[in-house]
Order: sequence, then C-alpha cells, then structure tokens
Amino acid sequence: MPATVGRRADRLATVRRVTSRVDRRIVVRVSIVAAVAYAAWLAIGAFGRPYNFFDMKIYHGAVVWWATGHELYEFVAPETTLGFTYPPFAGLVMLPMAHLPIEAAGMVNALASLAAMAVVLAGLLRPIVDRLGWSLWYTVALAVPLAAAIEPARETLGYGQVNLLLFALVIADLIGLRWRSRRGTHVAPEDGALLRFVYSGAWAGVGIGLATAVKLTPALFIVYLMITRQWRAATTAIATTIGVTVGSFAVVGVESRAYFGGVLWQTERVGAADMTPNQSLAGLLARLYDSIETPGLLWFSFSVLILALGLSRAAQSHADGDELTAFTLVGLTANVISPISWTHHLVWVIPAIIVLADAAVRRRDASRGLTPRSGPSGPYSGLPGVNGLRPPIWYPTLTGLRHGVAAVALYLLFLVSPIWPYEHQLPEESHYQDGLFGALMENSLALALIVLVAAMPWRPGAEPVFYADRMGRQPAAARR
Repeated sequence: MPATVGRRADRLATVRRVTSRVDRRIVVRVSIVAAVAYAAWLAIGAFGRPYNFFDMKIYHGAVVWWATGHELYEFVAPETTLGFTYPPFAGLVMLPMAHLPIEAAGMVNALASLAAMAVVLAGLLRPIVDRLGWSLWYTVALAVPLAAAIEPARETLGYGQVNLLLFALVIADLIGLRWRSRRGTHVAPEDGALLRFVYSGAWAGVGIGLATAVKLTPALFIVYLMITRQWRAATTAIATTIGVTVGSFAVVGVESRAYFGGVLWQTERVGAADMTPNQSLAGLLARLYDSIETPGLLWFSFSVLILALGLSRAAQSHADGDELTAFTLVGLTANVISPISWTHHLVWVIPAIIVLADAAVRRRDASRGLTPRSGPSGPYSGLPGVNGLRPPIWYPTLTGLRHGVAAVALYLLFLVSPIWPYEHQLPEESHYQDGLFGALMENSLALALIVLVAAMPWRPGAEPVFYADRMGRQPAAARR
C-alpha cells in the first residue's frame, strides 16, 4: 500500500510539473502577443493618419439617403464632391447598416475585417506552420496585429473600407481549390452532406465572383483561372458574377441602369490620378509627368506589358505547385494596372511578405538538408536522404538572406509608408517640390508593387497537393 501511494504521489507531482510548465508557456505567449499588439497600436499612431471612418461615412450616408426614397448615385457627402461608387449589389449588401449609427457601422466593419483577416492568415499560414512544427493559433495571433499595422490594413480599418472582406473572399477560393485538389479524401463517409460539400471545394470560384460583383478588379482572377485551365472554378466565378449582377438588375433596376450606364465610366468621381494615395501605374506616371491626368498611350502600353508579365509568372507559379504565390501575383498585377489603386487596396502585399519570408526559410533549410520531401511526385523526389530529409546542398552560408531581407524591407516600407511626408497634389504643388528623393518616396509603394510583379520568387512544391495533382495528369515520360 505505501508503495502504491508513493507511485500515485510521484505521478501527481509529474502532472503538476508538466501543467506548471504549460501554464507558464501560455502566459509567456499571451504576454508576447499582447506586447506585439500594443507595438502595432503604437506604430499605427506613429505612421498612420487620423482615422475617423471617412469612407464609411460616405457609404453610410448613401444607404441612409437611398433608404429614405432617394436615388443612390445622386448622393453627395456633405462638404465633399464624393458619392457612392460601388455597383448596386454592394449597395444592397450595405443597406442594413442604414439602421445603425455611423460609429457602430464603422466598428462592425472593423471587427468583421479583423476577423476575416485572422481567418485568411490562418489559411495562408497553415501549410507553413505544419511544415515547421509551429503552433497555428500562436502564429496567427502574432500575425494579425503585425498585418493590421501596415498601410493597406490600417487604412482599410480606419476609413471603413471593404478591402479585407474582398481579400477574404478571394482567398476563400484559394483554400477551396486546395481542398478540391485533395478530392475530399480527408472527409469521413459518415460526415454530413454539407460538410462533404464544403471540403470538396466544388464551390471554389464563388468568392471571386462575389468580389467581382462588388469591385471589378478581382475579375483578373477569372482570367487567371482560365489561363491555368481551372475551368470549373472559372465557370463558377463567371456564373456567380453574372447571377448576382442580373439579380441586382431585377431588384434595383433604376440604380443598376444608372451605374452601368454612366457612373461606372465617371472616373472623376473617385479623384484625380496624380493624388498621392493612388499608388497604381497610372498614378505613378501622372506624378512623374507632373500632370493631373495620366499619359494614356504610355499607361496602356506599360499596363499590357505588366499584365502579360504578371499573368505569365502566375501561371508558371501554378505549374510549379505554388498557388499562393500565383494568386498573390495576380492580385499585385491588378493593383498595378488599375487606373486607381488607393493604398488601402494594396492588401496583396500581406501574402507577398509571407511568401518572401517562407522562401527565405525554405532556402536556408535546404542548405542545411532540413527540408522534408514533397512526396513521390514533389520537386525533390528521387534524391537520396535520411529519415525523409533531403541531403545538404552546399549553398553559400547566406542562403535565403536576400529573400528574408526583402520580406523585412517590404514590411517596413508598408509600415512606415514614406509617401505621406512627401504628399503633393497639382495644381497647388509640384510633385518635384521636394526634389528627386521626394518624388521617389511619393511613388515608393507603386515602385515596390512593380518590382514584386517582376521579381517575386515562388516556391516549387509549396502546395504539394496542387503539384502532385498536376504531375499526376502528365505522361510518365514528361514526369521523368
């Protein structure tokens, strides 16, 4: 009996020690997350602008105006020349907030956007943290405040914009394609029909279709799906866009005719091309020419070139099994070639930073022989190794350093956002008033986007399921 009591006491002491270590670890991690969140809040205060839900006030005022019997696109916000610029479907989605005070509507949008960003980051980081053996919740808890602090996210949250919600719709299709390529094999037969449908990924394309119905630029993802012959997702996206648009015509025909018959083509409703927040190619050229308007032929020529470059690189990334980088390249390309890309539109730098950081880790691990194989059809299959690891590849000691530096530099650029100290607008001030350096800083975000489209690396086999699915459809000789 005494021996039994002693063993029980030993086991209880062991459990207490383990529990104590786990509790301390949780406390430490929560403290670190809180510190990062506080640092992000300070960074927003230091580098951000005064935020007062400016855009949300326009949307809220427009739907209140509409709900009281007026025409949606006749609304002009007080003390401005700005009105509602989104398609009628977006107006229908926003209509319920007419019953909320403006501050409440802004907070609901901010909380929904933060929740959407957390879900998106979980989906994007899941393959990476699984490979590295990290904690998903801890990684996402750190990533959310870090992402919220940079220019596109803080502008979206502070002005009451919808870009993070549209971003989540597009990324949902990326995750749906990932699930679809697995063909639902990880769903048990006894699971319900709804769960099997969700994990089948058969719905992939709906998110892009809805995003396109709200804002036209996500339509470039449909072009990408067609180029890469992902026909089912492309068809679903097109059908969703058409269905939602036609449905809006049936419900609010007057507003639909007003939008597609005139408002859509009134580019002056959103502002002049040379405004500093417009970090697209069109804005860059307008500022370089020190003109309110973009030189049309030059912009069109360079846009076609960047469009071809971005889509071709995205298709190559898809072929090499890195769908995240492919989607990121398409999103960045859309930002560059759009006539207006305000800084809050540039949310695709978030996955770009993730891709660059992961590329640095992958290359560093590869030089040490620490990267697991990608499977029988992965890019490293056939290589000798021990315990499932590839052998060391004797790259230079600083392997992956340039990608890591690029990830940090890109994050710091969009955190500090050096465009604002050099903000100018014609005709009051020339864009060259602060010299060549000032002009460079005022266009720095646009230049970074163009460099990313042209030079961002992709990670062969980063999505092993996509890669294996593609390789499995090729003849054996081609695989060899």
